[in-house]
Amino acid sequence: MKLKLLNIEGTKSETVEISDKVLNLKINHKLIKYVIDWQLNHMKPRTAKTKQRNEIKGSTRKIYAQKGTGGARHSSRKAPLFVGGGVAHGPKGAVYKVKKINKKVRRLALAQTLSKKNIDKNLHILADVKKLIKKTKEFNNFLESNNISNALIVSDKDSEKNINRSARNIKNVKIINHEGTNVYDLFKYKNVIITLSSIKKIESKILNEKN
Repeated sequence: MKLKLLNIEGTKSETVEISDKVLNLKINHKLIKYVIDWQLNHMKPRTAKTKQRNEIKGSTRKIYAQKGTGGARHSSRKAPLFVGGGVAHGPKGAVYKVKKINKKVRRLALAQTLSKKNIDKNLHILADVKKLIKKTKEFNNFLESNNISNALIVSDKDSEKNINRSARNIKNVKIINHEGTNVYDLFKYKNVIITLSSIKKIESKILNEKN
């Protein structure tokens, strides 16, 4: 699939060829939601922690005989029933039930998200920025001339250094490195701008099943 290649300097536009396996996939919304929920779940700090009965210090001695007392059967004082015992069904800290998703599933969700952006005409490929853009006005003019707002910029390291100073103060614009490309950020912003080097690396990552 061929996409128009944008250029900040406004020179003659070219096209770039991207695999259909990255930009022309059938969208599975349930799969994408599953990956976004997984991301959001990992963003939440899990600091609350209560002790279970096996973490309470003290004697494990049976508090009284099993039979003959007329009362209910009990083992040790560590049971949740007693004051000072463990807590039943309480929060269990940072490592409790951390979901894991297969890399292949995350890779597929990323490709489908890019396909969704492409279908909606909200995916833009930007030629690598080799010249330092110092003024916010200059980068903002580029966005306005291409009718782009509320944008996520996925950049390679060199381009990021050249545009970060001019783009960071623009409202509803976020810059991330291509290594941190994720489904949640792609959906959070209406438009996605990806530098040429970045889209090629993302394409290689998606098509290479060994990664």
